[in-house]
Amino acid sequence: MAKFCQEKKSDFGKILPYVLSCRVTEDLDSFVTAAAESSILIPDTFINDTFLSRIWIFSEFISRSCIRNPALPVELVESGDFGRTYGSDEFQNRVSNVLSGVTDEQELGIALRLLRQREMIRIAWRDLAGKADLMEVISELSAFADACIDGALTLLYEWQTSEIGVPCNEDGISQQPVVIGMGKLGARELNFSSDVDLIFTFPESGETQGGPRSVSNDEFFVRLARRLIKALGAKTADGFVFRVDMNLRPYGESGPLTMSFDAMEDYYESQGREWERYAWIKARVVAGDITAGDHLLLRLRPFVFRRYLDFTVFESLRDMKGLIEREVARKGMASNVKLGPGGIREVEFIGQTFQLLRGGRIRELQARSILRILELLPQHDLLSADDCRKLKKAYIFLRTVEHRLQEYADQQIQDLPKERGSRTRLALSMGYSEWKFFSRQVNIQTERVHTIFQQIFSHPRKEPGESSVLPALIAFWEGELDREQGLKLLNDMGLDNPEEAVHIVDRFRNSHATLALSSYGRERLDRLVPLLLSEVGDSTRTAFTVQRLLQIVESIQRRTCYLALLEENPKILTRLTRLCSESSWIATLVARHPILLDELIGFRPLDVKPDREALKNELRVRMDRISPQDLEQQMDELRSFKLVQTLHVAVADLADNLPLMKVSDHLTEIAEVVLSEVLDLAWTHLGERHGLPSCTINGIDCDKGFAVVAYGKFGGIELGYGSDLDLVFLHAGDYGDMTDGKKPVAPPHFFIRMGQRVIHILTANTSSGLLYPVDMRLRPSGESGLLVSHLDGFAEYQSIDARTWEHQSLIRARIVAGDPVVGRRFDEIRKEILTRFHDPDTLKNEIRSMRERMRRELAEKDSNSFDLKQDLGGIVDIEFMVQYQVLANAHRHPEILRWTDNIRLLEDIEKAGLMTETQVSLLREAFLTYRRRVHKLNLNEQPAMVDKKEFKDLCLEVVSIWQDVMGV
Repeated sequence: MAKFCQEKKSDFGKILPYVLSCRVTEDLDSFVTAAAESSILIPDTFINDTFLSRIWIFSEFISRSCIRNPALPVELVESGDFGRTYGSDEFQNRVSNVLSGVTDEQELGIALRLLRQREMIRIAWRDLAGKADLMEVISELSAFADACIDGALTLLYEWQTSEIGVPCNEDGISQQPVVIGMGKLGARELNFSSDVDLIFTFPESGETQGGPRSVSNDEFFVRLARRLIKALGAKTADGFVFRVDMNLRPYGESGPLTMSFDAMEDYYESQGREWERYAWIKARVVAGDITAGDHLLLRLRPFVFRRYLDFTVFESLRDMKGLIEREVARKGMASNVKLGPGGIREVEFIGQTFQLLRGGRIRELQARSILRILELLPQHDLLSADDCRKLKKAYIFLRTVEHRLQEYADQQIQDLPKERGSRTRLALSMGYSEWKFFSRQVNIQTERVHTIFQQIFSHPRKEPGESSVLPALIAFWEGELDREQGLKLLNDMGLDNPEEAVHIVDRFRNSHATLALSSYGRERLDRLVPLLLSEVGDSTRTAFTVQRLLQIVESIQRRTCYLALLEENPKILTRLTRLCSESSWIATLVARHPILLDELIGFRPLDVKPDREALKNELRVRMDRISPQDLEQQMDELRSFKLVQTLHVAVADLADNLPLMKVSDHLTEIAEVVLSEVLDLAWTHLGERHGLPSCTINGIDCDKGFAVVAYGKFGGIELGYGSDLDLVFLHAGDYGDMTDGKKPVAPPHFFIRMGQRVIHILTANTSSGLLYPVDMRLRPSGESGLLVSHLDGFAEYQSIDARTWEHQSLIRARIVAGDPVVGRRFDEIRKEILTRFHDPDTLKNEIRSMRERMRRELAEKDSNSFDLKQDLGGIVDIEFMVQYQVLANAHRHPEILRWTDNIRLLEDIEKAGLMTETQVSLLREAFLTYRRRVHKLNLNEQPAMVDKKEFKDLCLEVVSIWQDVMGV
């Protein structure tokens, strides 16, 4: 054996610096001597180049441990544990085995410490030998800590209950302890020599029962916590298991060691600080009553992950980072791979900030692992894929460096060494032949991280320069300029109506809401408004733009998170200013729903329109993040989705990136996708309560037996911004059967409740507004009719009782959601009704009469203006001519019933030879021109009125065709 060892030492000396080679030689001699003295046979496979070069030289902790206990590494080799990854429950089993015969706390401490020595040697060995990657190392360290904490807690709880009784709540139900792992332990990212950050808690207050005397649950669990801290953290002759840090508990060092769930929730609701939100991101139940602990985490989730976007997290993080940087500078820790510039902490801060910002709305971002978060950020357009790739690579590199530093002497250090030999050893352990190559890689990785960190967290406010108007705007906003100076400033900036702009700003500055702001809110506002005004000079209709922007600020100024969003994102101000200058409707929409400001951030172009499948997939992803039982949040998510998608359409419309028909197509698709989801929600809710109905149509089994018919603009695929949904509900249920649930009802009653539930979800005015206004007046018998009609009743009504105007409406009707079997039967009814013969003269008279009545009641009476919808030659005239042609001729040309929109109806009318190519071409041009103008007017919240001269010639042409077709 001595000869073998000498050969290996000689080979090894050729590749290591002399001083390191000598140290290994000395350690190896000591190990061989210790083994011989203990009569331990060292396997030939144990001493080899890999062992010497990658283990002993890089870890004095391992070499010293092996020398003190030579049997330990031999056992690890012979058992094969050096060469394999542990299974998921192996640490739990090992802890359970070593504690099986323990009878007191002294034995508990010894058993855990000896096990700790074995497993930490094994983990460090595998890491240094290149047999385990970072994820395995941190996972095993965390799993080992979990097992030790839980094993010790179980024994200590048993011993303490036998000594002083079982803690119970007021109802006599026993209470179990809960241990929350924070920080890297909570995230299963523990490093080699990390503390374990713990918080102790228990479900309910009460007293112990069955002991010599009763003590409060608080006292019981405080005693238990102290015993656990001692069992794990006390340093004995055998070392320690894990250092325990309790500073993250409520009130920190001055707080009680443990608190009940209610007390914990009260604390975080009333006194929780911003840094504590960061701490709780990674919180995980690691020991004790796991189920109860998970329930506590759910209760505290609203404190950590807020439902709204809170950009104040950027400022709080800057403050936290500033404290760390000052501490780093004070202690000379610039080379600290955790806390120094571009270190591990900056990577974590980046991920955690986006988690706090959006985790309340994107549940995937509530994940604990920073590497998982870095994978998710690009998927949600929060950070570029390239930046996240760089951050991930740097994190893995720096965490590996951290482990190499700590595995050397089992010390909690993160500073790069200054001594030459230590530098060489560290570089070699990372796979670099020299320190300069390793140091260069450290610099590359930390510089990449710090650059990204600075881009995200450096304050975005514009720096006042010699040519900047920002200092003057600050003085103007703060009232330091007189009126003439203010007018000159705004005039020089290019505002079209500086007097009106000054008046608007003065009124906003002196409004009751502004004057009532808190000092913190006012500070935010004072920083924001000058930035906002600096953007206005480049816009059009600048006085209007100022008014619209301040309308938005007024709606959010008491919610400082939104002021922070605007201040933290200057690009948003630019985009928002442009949109407000072009559309008051968008300004009003954002003022009512500030959540839309979020859409102005990110990497995805705002005017990209997904297709129907993409819309469905995006909505599905959004809804899957929400608990199926949380109807309120589901309704809010539907509203958010609709608002966001509508904003996208409006932006593309303003940019002329969408032709008119595509605008309506997209708005209609959004409504259809949303309505389909609403139908599923209502169906699921009622099914859970009543069970589901069974329906057939002509012997064919239905899926749901319920469908939604769209009429009007929705049916005609011509939805505009803010359009109502004209709906009719149909079902195929009969009274003979009952639903199959706990509270069965007859299918017709089920479907009436189904209709009521759909309307409720669509029209309930939640904090996010309503989803869509709904008009049900086109159902059979109008407002006096049943909310949901049976298909047979609908067919009978249309055949016998429906009037001409109802058949006109039926032309534009189509199934948009629900059961396809019901949909096919509706199509049959529609075709059957519309292909009946109508006397042309009678039909003309009825349609003309209806048109004249509408014009009298609905058209504007301004002789200088043209009502694009109701005046002679307007949109409704075109629609009525189309409807006349369909009703008069569908019995001879049923092919003209294929579509429900006016443009394709006109095309089929021309193909059938019912109108000339010239007539159809002109009506098509007029219809699209009018509607395009209506859309633009809607985007500026103006009525569908234009100067009479604007479309004079087009109007006369439409009137001429009306006279040819309708006879008057």
